[in-house]
Amino acid sequence: MSHKQIMEALSGLLLVLFVAMISATIVSVALPQIIGALNGTQSQYTWVVTASLLASTASTPIWGKLADLFSKKLLLQLSIVIFMVSSLACGFAQDTGQLIAFRAVQGLGMGALQVLVQVIIAAMISPKERGRYNGYLGGVMAVATVAGPLLGGLIADTSWLGWRWCFFIAVPFTVVAFALLQKTLKTVDVRRAGVKVDYVGATLIAAGVSVLLIWVTFVGNSFDWLSWQTAAMVLGGVVLLALATWVETRVKEPVVPLHVVRRRTPALAILASLAVGMAMFGGSVFLGQYFQIGRGYSPTEAGLLTIPMMLGVLVSSTVTGRMISKSGNVKPYIVVGSAVLTVGFLGLATMDHETSLVFISVAMVLVGAGVGMSMQNLVLAIQNTVPLRELGAASGAVTFFRSLGGTIGVSVLGAVLANQVAAAIKEGLAKVGIDAAGAAGGSSTLNIAALPEPVAAVVRAAYGDATGHIFLISAAIAVVGLIATLFLKPVKLRDSLDLPAPVADGKTPARRT
Repeated sequence: MSHKQIMEALSGLLLVLFVAMISATIVSVALPQIIGALNGTQSQYTWVVTASLLASTASTPIWGKLADLFSKKLLLQLSIVIFMVSSLACGFAQDTGQLIAFRAVQGLGMGALQVLVQVIIAAMISPKERGRYNGYLGGVMAVATVAGPLLGGLIADTSWLGWRWCFFIAVPFTVVAFALLQKTLKTVDVRRAGVKVDYVGATLIAAGVSVLLIWVTFVGNSFDWLSWQTAAMVLGGVVLLALATWVETRVKEPVVPLHVVRRRTPALAILASLAVGMAMFGGSVFLGQYFQIGRGYSPTEAGLLTIPMMLGVLVSSTVTGRMISKSGNVKPYIVVGSAVLTVGFLGLATMDHETSLVFISVAMVLVGAGVGMSMQNLVLAIQNTVPLRELGAASGAVTFFRSLGGTIGVSVLGAVLANQVAAAIKEGLAKVGIDAAGAAGGSSTLNIAALPEPVAAVVRAAYGDATGHIFLISAAIAVVGLIATLFLKPVKLRDSLDLPAPVADGKTPARRT
């Protein structure tokens, strides 16, 4: 494909990716209004978010493997239809049960779109040129992640729109993207004889991951860390994943090819992706909450205050993408990005409810720059080490683990934040002479405006101070990611679509095309 053809197809790919990613965060600010309108409970509040994350994370490697077996364009169009129909259904939901179910279906479409777009880009563009286009990809993902809460707040606050348009807004964009891709996207798909889909392995992987994520979501709130529920869920999840691993080693077409994951570069890149996932999801979720609850800003103002992180991702992903295409070296940028990410988290770890916004903005820029330099380039590093026939499975694996890291990160950091806040509120109320037991019901609400001023001040300080503690955990995990990137093999990006084909006579190997 020429540069013009690539850009035409890329515009449709990036549009549908943007809509899919923004739908994951657009409800975060509007969710209190949504649950109130549907008369939902706190447990249902959590599941509106968790249902889509579970479905998206668990289905990502399956979609990646299907991309190796069937028409990539047809799969992309199918996922666009699933996403569009489920978005309409979410907007028309009449109770929280319906909304949770439709969000799970929407998560299937979101997971498919996120991995299929990357697989198709990899199939269209040679690895050496891919860095430049991956810069656009990283920028779109960054803007969608950070802009989602801001857009959701604006829609929910607009009287002539309302919260249902947080879901309806995706529909016209997906229709445009579908039409654009039908006209511009051209993929060459080779159907292999005797292909079988590993449905047993796919089901076991989805079930095992889902059980563990459900446990992470509710442990510490609905039941204790040391309880029979924890034992049942953890052991059940581990057994299911062990069975999945056993199945994957014995089927002809595994969903997650273990021979790819066991290689040095994919294994290290996956480990580093866990840290990046936590940065992307945890950063946007808890920083937005910090600005609203800990500092008293409105949802729209909180969205604006997170812009420095968005700019950091946007600029760094675009610049490093072009520099990688020019030099052919990807490891130095990943290592520097991981180091910058760690420094940014360490800066955020020092903040409390009175920290200068300028200092927080600088730390957010560093976190954003670290994510932009490492996120898509980790995918690029893996794609450069596998043959074309394994491209979908390898891309799906790294995307899966990045999403898994983000999902687990949000759940674990949220549990730590809740415990820290509860202890700080109890201590703060005691200091100002307020009965903690009597104020417990009121101080547990996130509607700060409904609280008496002395209690509201204590709650704000508790959230503001506790947020720094969770970013210290993020910094520790980022260090693990940095160590993993240091051991990546320095690989020069190849300028052909496939790896050199091995030959028996010892001569210069031919290129697969």
